Amino acid sequence: MKSKRPINSDPRVAYWLLFVSSLVFAIIFIGGLTRLTESGLSITEWKPITGAIPPLSQADWEEEFEKYKDSPEFKQLNSHMNLEDFKYIFYYEWGHRLLGRGIGLVFVLPMFYLLISKKYTSYRTNKRLFAMAGLLGLQGFIGWWMVKSGLDADELMDRKSKPTVSQYRLTTHLSTALVLYLGMLYTSWEILRENKWLKDPKKAIELLKVLENPQLKRLRGISRFLLVFAFATAMSGGMVAGLDAGLIYNSFPKMGETWFPSSGELINSHYLHVNDDPKKDLFWRNILENPTTVQLIHRYMAITTFSLVMATQFYVIKMKKRGIVPRYLSKTMHGVVGIASAQVALGIATLIYIVPISLASLHQCGAIFLLTWCALFNFKIGKGRPIIRQGLVMMEKKGLNLYK
Repeated sequence: MKSKRPINSDPRVAYWLLFVSSLVFAIIFIGGLTRLTESGLSITEWKPITGAIPPLSQADWEEEFEKYKDSPEFKQLNSHMNLEDFKYIFYYEWGHRLLGRGIGLVFVLPMFYLLISKKYTSYRTNKRLFAMAGLLGLQGFIGWWMVKSGLDADELMDRKSKPTVSQYRLTTHLSTALVLYLGMLYTSWEILRENKWLKDPKKAIELLKVLENPQLKRLRGISRFLLVFAFATAMSGGMVAGLDAGLIYNSFPKMGETWFPSSGELINSHYLHVNDDPKKDLFWRNILENPTTVQLIHRYMAITTFSLVMATQFYVIKMKKRGIVPRYLSKTMHGVVGIASAQVALGIATLIYIVPISLASLHQCGAIFLLTWCALFNFKIGKGRPIIRQGLVMMEKKGLNLYK
């Protein structure tokens, strides 16, 4: 009570974070389209301020096109391209970067107002906002670091790659965006839940008694593991995208005529770099850089994720029948199952039809939706902050209600 800041943040802060998280979702989607249309290397410079303005005259376009002509991608893959073709890929990458700048403004400017006003956010929320702002700034740097990997001819030669971005850097870029997205969701959900609980302390305490049941401890651990594994599967999908590994073995459930490719194809010395030790580096290079091996890993991680989802569903149903799991948790788990099923179908279709842009984009969105619902299930089974739980007990004893 002596603090100058509230213990729980204003609900409007949560709505703002939900809006920004939707923009992060959108930029991940556009980033996927940029990758699928092979547009990511069209802008060969990083200009955080002036880069927000596209070429405005014919002379500006020709100057930008000349810069692209000096890139390895144009020389090796796109020498047939004319200025109109270049404009098509340029606008994908420019739009992706422009939205990134927009997210920075929409997040940072309100954040400074909230920090200065001291009326709307708790210390806990402020710490998270600082962390998210730092991650947002880092994301811009990682994006350029990723693009630069596809413009460096020496690096491309070392990894024996066509002009494309490093799959490691692409996956880092994707993982940072997803962590930022999930951070915004968790923070907004927490703010809304705490305000809902404080409106009706008696009902909140009844719910907390259900959540504090020791028999839910195992399910809480399962939900965390499921979220982590779904995230890891999405990251393996980033590796597949970075290596164009979806363009090979376009059959399911077998890979070609067999269940597994030959050992010589899965572990091949071709993927060693110039200074690698064949005895020490052969295995991990193939695990991370051999498209066949990377696709195999992603397939079985996806199958494992789906199996975990179904096993968790059966466990939730069993506990619901025993009266341990509340109905709202069971319904959330049904949502996870539905999205996981759709995601598997999209993944198989994307593979069989040799990665069309429409299906591949939907598959990427499906991964984000699945992560969102896994995170929501994990959040809903949580017991909330101790300080809020203690406050609710005190409010009920004294008959207080902050919203009356």
